[in-house]
Amino acid sequence: MKRMHRVLSLFSRGSKNARLNQLMFRNTKTINANDNGTSGYVVKTGKNTGRVLGHIRGRSKVI
Repeated sequence: MKRMHRVLSLFSRGSKNARLNQLMFRNTKTINANDNGTSGYVVKTGKNTGRVLGHIRGRSKVI
């Protein structure tokens, strides 16, 4: 068992970290971009409440 101890401990640490990463990514909430007719994200709390961030701009095609 001593011979494989390092390999088994690295594997168990790696699988534990992978499980924690999966839990963290599952618990993230997505933002509501393009919500209520805006082309960006509206700040809901804080001193910038109501400000729209990250507008998506379309380039006009000049022929």
